[in-house]
Amino acid sequence: MTPKRHEQRRLHALLETGLLDTPPEERFDRLTRIAKQHYQVNTALFTLIDAKRQWFKSKQNLGLEETPRRHAFCDYTIQQSSIYVVEDAANDLLFSRNPLVTGTPHIRFYAGIPVRDPTGFNIGTLCMIDSRPRDASRMDFSILRSLAAMLEEELERVCADADAHYDVYTQKMAHAIQRVQDAFSSSEERSVACEALLSELLHLTGSQIGFVGEINDKAHTTPHLYRTALSGISRRQPSSITDDPNAKNGIPIDKLDDLLGLPLRTRHTVTRTFEAPLKLPPLFPDHYPGIHTYMGIPLHAGEEQIGLIGIANRSEGYPPSLITLLSPLLQTVETLFERERLNATDQEKKRLLNEAVNIDGLTGLPSRRLLNELFQDELVAARHRRGSISVCFLDLDGFKAINDRHGHAVGDDVLKCVADRLRSAVRHHDVIARLGGDEFVVILRDVDHPRTYRHILDQLRHPMPLQGNVIELSASMGITRFPSDDSDSDLLLRHADQAMYTAKESGKNCYHFFDIESHHSQQERFAIGEQVQHALDEGQLELFYQPKLHYKTGHVSGFEGLIRWHHPSGKLVYPGRFLPYIEHTKLDIELGKHVISQAVSTLETFRARNLPYTVSINLSPSHFLNDEFLDHLNNTLSRYDMAFRKRLTLEILESTALDDAGLAASNIKACQALGVELSLDDFGTGFSSLSYLRKFSTNEIKIDRSFILGMLDDPEDEMIVEAIIALSKSFNRRVIAEGVEHRATEEKLIDMGCDMGQGFLYSPALPLDEALDWASCHARP
Repeated sequence: MTPKRHEQRRLHALLETGLLDTPPEERFDRLTRIAKQHYQVNTALFTLIDAKRQWFKSKQNLGLEETPRRHAFCDYTIQQSSIYVVEDAANDLLFSRNPLVTGTPHIRFYAGIPVRDPTGFNIGTLCMIDSRPRDASRMDFSILRSLAAMLEEELERVCADADAHYDVYTQKMAHAIQRVQDAFSSSEERSVACEALLSELLHLTGSQIGFVGEINDKAHTTPHLYRTALSGISRRQPSSITDDPNAKNGIPIDKLDDLLGLPLRTRHTVTRTFEAPLKLPPLFPDHYPGIHTYMGIPLHAGEEQIGLIGIANRSEGYPPSLITLLSPLLQTVETLFERERLNATDQEKKRLLNEAVNIDGLTGLPSRRLLNELFQDELVAARHRRGSISVCFLDLDGFKAINDRHGHAVGDDVLKCVADRLRSAVRHHDVIARLGGDEFVVILRDVDHPRTYRHILDQLRHPMPLQGNVIELSASMGITRFPSDDSDSDLLLRHADQAMYTAKESGKNCYHFFDIESHHSQQERFAIGEQVQHALDEGQLELFYQPKLHYKTGHVSGFEGLIRWHHPSGKLVYPGRFLPYIEHTKLDIELGKHVISQAVSTLETFRARNLPYTVSINLSPSHFLNDEFLDHLNNTLSRYDMAFRKRLTLEILESTALDDAGLAASNIKACQALGVELSLDDFGTGFSSLSYLRKFSTNEIKIDRSFILGMLDDPEDEMIVEAIIALSKSFNRRVIAEGVEHRATEEKLIDMGCDMGQGFLYSPALPLDEALDWASCHARP
């Protein structure tokens, strides 16, 4: 069922309850009172969602009678099958500007559950709202579910009472449907069946006159409306709406007046009442009475418009509820019309369907489905002749910008032009297809020279004069070759697609060959990434803590948190075995968030135990430069004071600047504004260390372990370490050395003025409790 049809039936179900715009009832008020009292909220409601409004059948502590549907939180609830919760609407992107949040009743918390009618449609909700935010994880919604179930039981009673009233009408409707079905199945002429339909509609509604029209475009390039039945006169009576669907006159739909055209343009039923009788020659002959009241009903088959029914002169007029009462008959008619159409044009439909499935309607190229068949043929032929095929995956560069600037009509012309140029760039036996959007595939037989691929791209580079514009664009192309890439057709396409993205990243307007060896390493990367995601979900990743010794006092000043993986095999996996496989991925960012949360939790432990230690953690460049980084850090630290925040140090790699030096410097300042300290890690290994020392206003410089480990044996390393310490002091930065493993190294560092050190001379990284035990009893002699 299409969403539109589902909504029509939902509204029909709502109207059949008869509850809209009725007085309050104790049986409903009792349940909303219980919800309000149990959950201690400002307001509890039983709402009904109409086409344009949210109306309150029962309300506790709310002055409003209804709200526009577009503002209703409950409109989102009826799209669900379970409870819908908004913990803090003022900070929710979907609701923060909602008038019910910014104004009365100032909603901050909302929880609602859909309420169904006996036929299963979500016609409304049982909901509660409050003017202060709530933590849903601390709430038990079982009572709300039980109250919603009790509401649905009351609805069953309401509908049972209403059923008796509709019994007579239901019988009439059933008989009308049966007679119309019989007429369509037994009549050779469509007009006879439509006259039977019209007769039943006039009888059911008490209307005086009417017509049935069918939409057909066989004789014209645009759809026309043809009259199939007209009440009370001979079918030979002259009329400007012809009876013959195959005739060449008819009336173009876009030329119809409002009473005929408006239902078709809006795709909704239209009703009218006129103070003075309205004469409409296009509808009825001149001797017909004037129209006082009118209803125009569009007929659909799926998303396609197939016809129009008009009925007129019902003394009581045509209220909106009437169309819902008629819906069983109208749905039957739509089905019968569609069946007739399919039977009448079965072969044409098959041809059109085959073409629609296999040929791209815009460019005339094979679609994805036909490409699959042609691709299989090419693979069989290549194996038979022991030849090769090149699978080329093309994606246009900057096509979205063309659409945005010039409109989709120009964009469509660009795609047609690209298809024509691809045809002219390859041989007649090569395969060209459009996958969709701006993606094309070319399959070339036995191509050995790279100039062939360059020729294809060059053809697309020529300016395209289209609709008064000169369009210039290029394409990126990924290529994989069979049989060196001995995969099936699906994998070959996927490999060419992957190579295309590499071409995009290489500067566009170029081609790139798929690398089998690199692909295998990528597969390993994906496999390990999945394992790391599982480890994160299952809590297998834990921070171990390596103490940092303050050389002036000889005591532990803090710890560096280093990630460890408790692998299900029982082994402890170090970060070098898995972090490289998730670099520059979303998982890299999720792991970074996890590390920040663990570090903050550890600082909470220190504060609870009255311990003075700090914690430093490493951040990857992709995490530190991610758009969400500052928001996440701010939210994580929002409930802590500045003294607490100052105990957290974020260590960023010097190589972070290679990605975006400006953003890195900006984020450093933003972190420091939040109270967090920054350390420049692995200092001395980059290309512009001195420049970064000036640009990046970090609190601390961390000398890379490679210099520390070599300074006893290599005078140059010793000179570098001494220079870094002197530079850091001149810039008023704290200096820490990592990788201290010998007492002699420690002594040299102290002589040079280094502030702190960490390394195996003191302790490896340990689980938190063990690290604290070590720190509590250690002091440098």
